Amino acid sequence: MRHPPHLSHLYRLLLGAVLATAGTVAAPMVTASGSAPACTVEYSTVSQWDGGFQGSVTLTDLGAASSGWSLGFDLPGNRTVTQGWNARWSQSGSAVTAASESWNGTLANGASITAGFLASGAGSGSTPGAFRLNGTLCNADPDPDPTDPTDPAEPPTPAGEPPLLTVSGNKLVDENGATRRMLGVNRSGGEVMCVQGRGIFDGPVDDASIQAIADWNANTVRIPLNEECWLGLDTIDPRYAGENYISAVKSLVRRVREHGMTPMIELHRTWGQYTGNLAGCSDLHASCQKPMPNSQYTPDFWSSVASVLKDDPTVVFDPFDEPYPDRATPSVEQAWTCWRDGGNCPGTSDEVAGMQDLVDAVRETGARNLVLAGGLAYSNDLGQWLQHRPQDPAGNLAAARHVYNVNVCANEDCWKSTLAPVAAEVPLVAGEIGENTCSHGFADRVMQWFDDRGLSYLGWTWNAWDCSTGPSLISDYDGTPTPYGIGLRDHLRALDS
Repeated sequence: MRHPPHLSHLYRLLLGAVLATAGTVAAPMVTASGSAPACTVEYSTVSQWDGGFQGSVTLTDLGAASSGWSLGFDLPGNRTVTQGWNARWSQSGSAVTAASESWNGTLANGASITAGFLASGAGSGSTPGAFRLNGTLCNADPDPDPTDPTDPAEPPTPAGEPPLLTVSGNKLVDENGATRRMLGVNRSGGEVMCVQGRGIFDGPVDDASIQAIADWNANTVRIPLNEECWLGLDTIDPRYAGENYISAVKSLVRRVREHGMTPMIELHRTWGQYTGNLAGCSDLHASCQKPMPNSQYTPDFWSSVASVLKDDPTVVFDPFDEPYPDRATPSVEQAWTCWRDGGNCPGTSDEVAGMQDLVDAVRETGARNLVLAGGLAYSNDLGQWLQHRPQDPAGNLAAARHVYNVNVCANEDCWKSTLAPVAAEVPLVAGEIGENTCSHGFADRVMQWFDDRGLSYLGWTWNAWDCSTGPSLISDYDGTPTPYGIGLRDHLRALDS
């Protein structure tokens, strides 16, 4: 889906304002009976003013000496770190990381270090919890007595594991052979924020915000990504690129899984210049949608993604969001050949990667995860998908389609003639459904048609944008639906009955 215009989050630190002295609120020490905690952290609000505050964390290592440390915690209440000292500070959603500098990386047993930061938002309110030093929980017994109550700093008990989805004929089945459908939402942001220098995700991706998705009875979350940010190309702010970006994506995948939902990784924005028919922009960089993935970086992107995530076979891969080589090539047949084989396609100046190249890049890592392949016309046309489908040595390939009211094929007669033949042979997943009316009449028809045939669909998009500018499901990340989102929420919840 091409993104509607929406207001960016404006975080301004009023350094010239008169500081109001605030009381210090230290993070409580919570220990169960038994051994001592591996580390302790004291958190305090040093001062605050209208629109911002200064925070401080004092970390004491009580375990083995650390050589290179990283302290992670959630900063609740839509508060955003703007700068810091005595550590390298980064943030993704509510998750904040303070990593050691080159000069203070060694932290001996019993030693302490204090690091501070400035942030936007109110300084008072709930204290950050679940501080972790190099992944180990602080302020709590690492091996509590099993009779002790649950440490309140620990996350809630995880939901059931998502299924391991594979293709069986024209159905998706789990590890027990039961037929499954993917029903859920898209969680946009990871494809746009980093390339704009505004962060990694648009809005929170903490446990509460992911639980809000699960509360709609969703079982799948599609996560759009940006290849320049994942690969850490030098055009991207390093705070939002490379290992920082990969770590944030892995954390989101983990949270989606912990809430019992299937994570779907999708490549949305790619490098490569296209200035032909219906070009989204003339930018060489991954700031808009291109008609096809490029051969220079996209296979490397999928080799990396598959290598990082292949040990989790529940993750689904969607290699390229919305191909549209048909807008560039002289004929539809040439477009389908370009779609599958890539190369120097008519109408495109750069050499592109075909769907076969991307399937090969995934499989060459040993990953056997389910892979989706969307067709032409922004994944709206599957007319020759069966004739041009990529060869998959794992036999785990499904077709993807996007369904919007603005598409050419936007009625039941067209779906019956173009989608039903594909769905009769392979699993069909509508990776995006939606409408631009801020209502849900069209989406209701789509869901009913797909339900009647046992097919999968995901609503665009779980982002708190103005639904009058595009299909936004929510007005708040607590799951408050827009008039459009009410349709998907109520429909998914009714599927339980």
